[in-house]
Amino acid sequence: MKTYKNLYPQITEFENLYHSFKKAARGKRKKGDVADFEYNLEENLFALEEELENESYLPGKYFNFRIQDPKPRLISAAPFRDRVVHHALCNVIEPIWENRFIHDTYACRVGKGTHAALRRTTEFSRRYPYVLQCDLEHFFPSIDHEILYAQLTRLIADKKTAKLCKKILDSGATIHKSDYEMRYFAGDNPSTGSGQGLFAVNRPRGLPIGNLTSQFWGNVYLNPLDQFVKRELKCKGYLRYVDDFLLFADDKKVLHEWREAIIAILAKLRLTLHEKRAVVFPVETGIPFLGWRTYPTYRLLRRYNGVRFQRRFAKQRKAFMRRQLSFEKLDASVQAWIAHLEHGDTWGLRRSLLKQHL
Repeated sequence: MKTYKNLYPQITEFENLYHSFKKAARGKRKKGDVADFEYNLEENLFALEEELENESYLPGKYFNFRIQDPKPRLISAAPFRDRVVHHALCNVIEPIWENRFIHDTYACRVGKGTHAALRRTTEFSRRYPYVLQCDLEHFFPSIDHEILYAQLTRLIADKKTAKLCKKILDSGATIHKSDYEMRYFAGDNPSTGSGQGLFAVNRPRGLPIGNLTSQFWGNVYLNPLDQFVKRELKCKGYLRYVDDFLLFADDKKVLHEWREAIIAILAKLRLTLHEKRAVVFPVETGIPFLGWRTYPTYRLLRRYNGVRFQRRFAKQRKAFMRRQLSFEKLDASVQAWIAHLEHGDTWGLRRSLLKQHL
């Protein structure tokens, strides 16, 4: 297996840091922390370069807040200078994995995204009569640092780059403690907190939702699952978006067998399915996935997404009337929503949602 050395000079290079600043600042230049960093941009980038080169760089404290999307999620925002470092790191190491990922994983990859995943869902629903729908319990809070670090260092043979990855991993080790419900696997000993081999109970776990590195590392962490489904199960109709994934087949019995095999392979990653929701059903009943219900010949928006838009739009209109929101921003938000709805059969919905406010 090919390994990669001499990565760190690419990460710390001033030009890489500058491009990373532009990526991290895109669409956020009016925010206070971004504006402060940009005010003394050259000085701040040189300081960051020096800290990285002499390995004195330490991640700062996260700002944590919860959202309802539609279920509660803890979002952790790193300081802006740390987000620049995350981009600098990913610029260099992400291409190492990109060609190793399967085609049909759609989160946080160039040229992919939710709409591409939905189109692929439609394609598979027209090709196969049955689907197995799966999602993982507390995916980001459950990610085992030692397993992830072992995956990263299988390819990264540059000690300084590996050390930087470890610093970022360690910075988020305690964020999700309250969100993680302990799961025990074969070889664990709940009374002593010990385990066999790699699989121990009391190890750091969890990635901050909100970090660029977390989104990328989530794909790295689940790549063994993707490879298992494609290479071992030989499933031709498979796609994944973060921790939600679908398997299609001609035979319900095969999908039930695959379900058990997936539970077993996930245990090696110390992950668990929402088993009650991991069910096999005909595609003609519609597949609830990524905020839509996809049928072989059409696609409908799920109700909660329409409700969320109505609530957000009502708040935006009130802010506009109080002159707290410009017409340009209000119009851009509505146009973005309409563009999203155009990916489904939603003409009547768009008309009913918007006409009451015109």
